[in-house]
Amino acid sequence: MDELWTWFKVNILSWLAPPKSIEVIDVIQIIIIAFFIYYIINWLRNTRAYALLKGLLFVLVFVVVVNVLHMDTIVWLLQNLGVVAVTAIFIIFQPEIRRGLEQMGHRNPISALFSLSRFTDAQPKRFSDKTLGEIVRAVYEMAEDKTGALIIVEKEISLGEFTQTGIDLDATVSSQLLVNIFQYSTPLHDGAVIIRGDRILAATCYLPLSENMALNKTFGTRHRAGVGITEVSDSFAIIVSEETGKVSYAYEGKLVSDVVMSELREEFTFIQKIKGTRNSLFRRREDD
Repeated sequence: MDELWTWFKVNILSWLAPPKSIEVIDVIQIIIIAFFIYYIINWLRNTRAYALLKGLLFVLVFVVVVNVLHMDTIVWLLQNLGVVAVTAIFIIFQPEIRRGLEQMGHRNPISALFSLSRFTDAQPKRFSDKTLGEIVRAVYEMAEDKTGALIIVEKEISLGEFTQTGIDLDATVSSQLLVNIFQYSTPLHDGAVIIRGDRILAATCYLPLSENMALNKTFGTRHRAGVGITEVSDSFAIIVSEETGKVSYAYEGKLVSDVVMSELREEFTFIQKIKGTRNSLFRRREDD
């Protein structure tokens, strides 16, 4: 314990120690740093990089522990792999980083500094029982008519980057509206509808397709998009097949197909009440 405290004082407290005298320029620097930290956190919450951040925090704790315990072999490996890991992060998240820089260039930095609305609006919201019922009712109305549909319900991880690919709606969830959106004759039927809380955020949204080769080859683009969005977020996807009229749902990269209304309502109710993810979602069956 004494060794841990000594390491903490030498490596952390000494680095955090303030200067002997604080000048005006120091205050300005603190404000600038705080603004950039706020902006980065705000950006991370609206991209898949937020999950990466949590993973990096775990790695940071691990690095501290191995240094304190003098695990020299692991420390050497981490030092030599560190540059490769950072390079890989920039390559993997290149689209998100580019989008973030573009948004920074388009935004007024003064208004962003003093406005917290964008940050608070990005917070996930729980949907009500009424919304749950409206979605389930709409899904099986469309299934009866073999109307293809893809409905994504946001949970903890924001889907803001995907709503930007579609058309903003910001409308209250209702079965009539959902059915009308996915009618083949409407301009909004192609793509996915994204729901946050009790509001439909956007329609005609484009989603990443799953590259899972184990998925049944009979599933088309709509099903692969539903599975794909659940692989990169904790969202819940409901899919109605245009060919068969069967209803499927996806979560955590897994797909369950041909479910009846009671099954979907049961799973949907469970999703409504939990926070985060769970290890075993599919209590009944899972499709390959």
